[in-house]
Amino acid sequence: MTTDVTDQTLQVLKDHGLRVTPQRHIILSYLASHHNHPSVEMIRVALSRKLPNLGAATIYNTLNTFVDLGIVVELQNGDGSTHYDYFGTPHYHAICTNCGRITDVTYPDFSQVERKLEAKTAEFTGYLISGNHMEVYGLCPDCQKKLRVNKENIK
Repeated sequence: MTTDVTDQTLQVLKDHGLRVTPQRHIILSYLASHHNHPSVEMIRVALSRKLPNLGAATIYNTLNTFVDLGIVVELQNGDGSTHYDYFGTPHYHAICTNCGRITDVTYPDFSQVERKLEAKTAEFTGYLISGNHMEVYGLCPDCQKKLRVNKENIK
């Protein structure tokens, strides 16, 4: 974990008015420095050397707090498990419908697209928008090769 990530995540916790505990800090730092969209179990295993007594319940509770505050997003990848992603830089997710792989997609004007989408949603539905998360689904390049699928044979 680099000093930049450590400092950044410490500041994020403070900015959201959270008490900085070792568990919260190490979980957020892990998410900020790893873009593997881990499950709770993956996080527990990865952090077991640094915090051997870190249990799944603590990880769940911490992640739920982060999700409620919009620091982290929950992702379902089709296998029934929940995965998590630090949302420090606005991006959306491409999720493979075959293998469940989740890929971050950054787009230079993503924040502007989000604002327009929220405004149109509010206009058409009357909803007071409090947040959003965008996902697109399809086949990753590896599954396209395995399944011998390309743009030409998809309708």
